[in-house]
Amino acid sequence: MAEEIIINVSQHESRVAVVEQGLLQEIFIERFHTRGTVGNIYHGKVARILPGMQSAFVAIGHAKAAFMHITDLMDSHKVMAKGRGSNTYPPIQEVIHEGQELLVQVTKEPIGTKGARITRNISLASRYLVYLPDTNHVGISQRIEDEMERERLKELLERIQGEDGFIVRTASEGVSEEEINKDARLLRTRWASIVEDGRTSKASSMVYEDLPMPLRAMRDIINQNTQRIMVDSADTYSVLQCFLKDFIPDKESCLELVANDVALFDDHNLEDQISLALDRKVPLISGGYLVIDQTEAMSTIDVNTGAFVGRKDLEDTIYRTNLEAAAAIPRQLRLRSIGGIVILDFIDMASEEHKRQVLRTLEKGQQLDRVKWRITQISELGLVEMTRKRTHESLLKMMCEPCEICSGRGVIKSAESVCLEIFREIQRNASDFRHNSCLIMASQSIVDRLLDEDATCVSELSSALEAQIRFQVEASYSQEQFDVVLTSNGKK
Repeated sequence: MAEEIIINVSQHESRVAVVEQGLLQEIFIERFHTRGTVGNIYHGKVARILPGMQSAFVAIGHAKAAFMHITDLMDSHKVMAKGRGSNTYPPIQEVIHEGQELLVQVTKEPIGTKGARITRNISLASRYLVYLPDTNHVGISQRIEDEMERERLKELLERIQGEDGFIVRTASEGVSEEEINKDARLLRTRWASIVEDGRTSKASSMVYEDLPMPLRAMRDIINQNTQRIMVDSADTYSVLQCFLKDFIPDKESCLELVANDVALFDDHNLEDQISLALDRKVPLISGGYLVIDQTEAMSTIDVNTGAFVGRKDLEDTIYRTNLEAAAAIPRQLRLRSIGGIVILDFIDMASEEHKRQVLRTLEKGQQLDRVKWRITQISELGLVEMTRKRTHESLLKMMCEPCEICSGRGVIKSAESVCLEIFREIQRNASDFRHNSCLIMASQSIVDRLLDEDATCVSELSSALEAQIRFQVEASYSQEQFDVVLTSNGKK
């Protein structure tokens, strides 16, 4: 399917959108005051070792120390060959010690209160290869399905491999040996420079910074389906033009410079689509809908039939709703950059064949994702547990912050509940209010209820305390806020 890459560069941020037939598939945002760090290499210094967690904190120059598990210290390919048991790994204090300096690479951005995740299994990516300098592992992208091509690439790797390792990327399919050799030489030269810089740099400093986001998009996102690359910055256009000319010459003709007086994202209806990607509710064409909730531990997606009543019977209606949801969910996960544990709550289906078809549709959509997934079977309760590799904050976390009124709960107390709290507050301090006056300061909705639905209760409370109860609307108060103030002689 034809694909377009639209790049918007402003004074404050860069945004890269991947669009298919006018529909936004992925959005990448990088703000200049918080540049991404995944892929960067640092001269780190071990600050603290936690033997009980087989982990360590490493200072890399960020506000928060980076986190590293024992699995990030060992050659993961050798460990996996030996077995998956926890006894495979030695105690972390036997591998590193506090104060030790080492080269590390960021694999996951700081998320929430957590620092960055780092590894010693460093990798460097180019257009066609991923270079693994500290291992002799050789791998080929699983998306290359043609067996003859896989065999050709494997033989090619064996010829260029030394004591280091390589992984062939999907873009290598059909590429000449000369081009792949060129990439291998480039990566080895780059690694030699990084090692030298690491020797001379200070601890807790950056040694190598990955490409800025527009260039990473050229390296990682462009594929054979990419038909147009539009950018609204002349400086970025020049940089991308040089990059494409040197590394992806067959896509140089796709690059277009759009006048900077054109609102590129508005012109392609992307701003509205980004806003919709922040909503909890996702409508389906049939009339059903998804409800997406993100929490600290996991994300959940609930499937509902909504207004869809079907044509045949209940089972068919449920099946078609689940099928449409399974096709929509992979795009929503990519678009919203949702990772970690995800629970999909499909509507219960009786037919095993229907369950298989829904799962097959989900897996088909997953194949289009550049990020690794792992999906379980549909349970008896209609649940599918899955994981999606998380390296960045989700779109919601990046663009939004907790509501100052509800503190991120998504709901506020009802006016009735707040009024009852006010009554309890007055009763709790009845001895102070007796024979005096009190002033209730609250929002308009609360005062309205006290004067209307709860007027009888207010009157009874006033009589019981032999106290005058007055009200004052505070425009700055949220519905949950109130104050009960002791007054005398009708004054505060």
